[in-house]
Amino acid sequence: MLKNTLFIILVISFFLISCDDKKKENDLLAREKQLLEKEKLFAQKESEYQALLKMRDSIFTKKDSVQVVMWPAEVSGSWTGKVICTESNCSDYVVGDQRTDTWEFDSDSTHLVTKIINNNNLVRVYSGKYDKNEVKLNFKTDSASKKQVEMNILLNDIAPGKIRGTRSITVDNSCTAKFSVELVRPTK
Repeated sequence: MLKNTLFIILVISFFLISCDDKKKENDLLAREKQLLEKEKLFAQKESEYQALLKMRDSIFTKKDSVQVVMWPAEVSGSWTGKVICTESNCSDYVVGDQRTDTWEFDSDSTHLVTKIINNNNLVRVYSGKYDKNEVKLNFKTDSASKKQVEMNILLNDIAPGKIRGTRSITVDNSCTAKFSVELVRPTK
């Protein structure tokens, strides 16, 4: 009988111990699951951090690789411009009309611009290109404008102190006007 009692106590204690192990095992599984979630969150944050580092590095690389664009010395600066209408089928422009403005060839470090100024008021800003001793300027109204106007200027006769070329204007794709352009360096 003593053997049976001892055996029963031993079996009961084994079950009690194993039940305690089950609870510990469940706790361990829960902690392991929590740890896995934290590892996933950390891996995601690490990935975001690496992406931010790459973006920062690319910004610094691009900043260093941006080429500053400037007009050549023979074009850059302020000019007095005389524009004369030479042909037109537009009601807004009459052959022989003249206009005198100040032209400023400038850049904003990423692209070339030319500002047309009349009586100290900015009239228009052209985007520009300089290629093979030619200046090409372009202006186009935005799509919300009542009149769709596109202006193109080609300055291909560049000499010290004087630049000549042509300007064409297209209004609403229905009429065109052409002008001669002559720019002279202002005397000081």
